[in-house]
Amino acid sequence: MAHSYTPGLKVTTRTKVQKERRLPLKGKVVVEKGSKISSDTIVAQTQLPGNVKPFNIAGLLGVPPEDVEVYLLKHPGDLLKKEEIIAQTKGIFGFMKSTVKSPIDGTFENFSKITGQAILRQPPIKVEINAYIDGTVTEIFPEEGIMIETIGVFIQGIFGIGGEVTGIITKAVSNPADVLTPNDITKEFEGKILIAGSLVTSDTLKKAVECGCKGIVVGGIADRELINFLGYDIGVAITGAEKKGITLVVTEGFGQMNMAKRTFELLCSQEGKKASINGATQIRAGVLRPEIIVPSTEELTEVKEEIRIKGVEIGSKVRIIREPHFGEIGKVVSLPSELQLVGTGAKVRVFEVELAGETRITLPRANVEIIEE
Repeated sequence: MAHSYTPGLKVTTRTKVQKERRLPLKGKVVVEKGSKISSDTIVAQTQLPGNVKPFNIAGLLGVPPEDVEVYLLKHPGDLLKKEEIIAQTKGIFGFMKSTVKSPIDGTFENFSKITGQAILRQPPIKVEINAYIDGTVTEIFPEEGIMIETIGVFIQGIFGIGGEVTGIITKAVSNPADVLTPNDITKEFEGKILIAGSLVTSDTLKKAVECGCKGIVVGGIADRELINFLGYDIGVAITGAEKKGITLVVTEGFGQMNMAKRTFELLCSQEGKKASINGATQIRAGVLRPEIIVPSTEELTEVKEEIRIKGVEIGSKVRIIREPHFGEIGKVVSLPSELQLVGTGAKVRVFEVELAGETRITLPRANVEIIEE
């Protein structure tokens, strides 16, 4: 029988996970190689330059730009306090003085004799990065960050929103076909990462935010519900920067879709343990998958990653990972061996896939991934 290898999402029970944690600018690494640290440990820190504020001193004093320097009480390099006097005219017999005060706390950055304008800079912005996962520091990148490693469960989703969070895994439904409803969410789930079933709605997500849930892992979500929750259409952009108070990881696709049995059972087996999840997703070049990591307490050892390499055959269940059918589930009904012309003008190997409702489409093999059950 004809077959083709197509990678699927990783669902591993025990693998070595490595994460680089790097600063956006050079700074200071505050942990040592070999240290065992937790997810909330600060590993490196730096300071971003504060925002600049142009400040027209000449206009505020009502004097020509070339005369401003005579009236300056503060000069480039000086620290400023809000409402502190920067410049002041001598007035007439000591009276009717014009005064200019600093609008910010910060630094007197620069001054132009030509324009009479100053550049003020607000205080530096402190930036810290944490470890994200429990693990061991295995490498130091001087002034930049670290490499942290751990052994544990590693699961990838197909789509997500929200950034990195940690919480205790808690089972919120009985089986992977259940729909998670607002009535299922209580204050007992505060700080938890919930294992849901086949569907979550915008109302459920909002209730979860109200109750302080850190994250939800679910089989599917309807695109209209996602739009209702976010307030806008997310399209195919990079996700992960949403500030909605919760991180969502979708394991199967859009619509009501039972979470894969293996994924559901693996997550349930980790109930009560601390997990790190990230909803960041990038579908196009440089694919980035949302993830769930549950570190183990065992020591770092040589671990062979658990990867199932399986050929796609007639009847294989696959998920489409490119538009216009992104997230839909189908069954392979044909594996043509000859190259075929696609919409981009390229000739590539293709699959013929049957979607729900017995609709058949032909698409490049690179546009699908295996669903392992």
